[in-house]
Amino acid sequence: MMIGRRTFLASGGLWLAGLAHADAPVIDIAMNSNEDGSKVWYDPIGLLVEPGTTLRWMIMANVHATAAYHPDNDNHSLRIPEKAKPWNSDFLVNPGDHFEVTLTEPGVYDYYCTPHEQAGMVGRIVVASASGPGTLPFGYFKSLNPKPDWQDVPEAAQKNFPSIERILRDGIIRMQI
Repeated sequence: MMIGRRTFLASGGLWLAGLAHADAPVIDIAMNSNEDGSKVWYDPIGLLVEPGTTLRWMIMANVHATAAYHPDNDNHSLRIPEKAKPWNSDFLVNPGDHFEVTLTEPGVYDYYCTPHEQAGMVGRIVVASASGPGTLPFGYFKSLNPKPDWQDVPEAAQKNFPSIERILRDGIIRMQI
């Protein structure tokens, strides 16, 4: 089940979703925290979308970022499709600040919040189908020869990714705080 605008809106995402025009859906992902900043999260944390969907990460509270798991981003391990262009928003500071990426390559895209990765602030997007490095176990690259000098995904982050199977089944995974 691909998540479309109507399905997303019906699931309670009215304040999160927009539409640039009928051919190019835009889905907002909130970047949030509780009042004292001790809990940080993306909402939704998991999405199934069609190729060509634009994702817009928007600050609701605190300072956040969104970056693809990719060696171009501080030598992180590759967890997006090989042909996909990595992104890095840098720091977004004020409520309403946002960053957009249009995903066209099918596959799994794992991403993280630069200042909060160690706290487990991560998300996962499946574009059309489950394929690519994002489907592999964390640390898969350690068995490659030659072994790349990539950073592994922190344990707290690994624990927070929604399963690919659940994303494929439900289409949208909301963060439970």
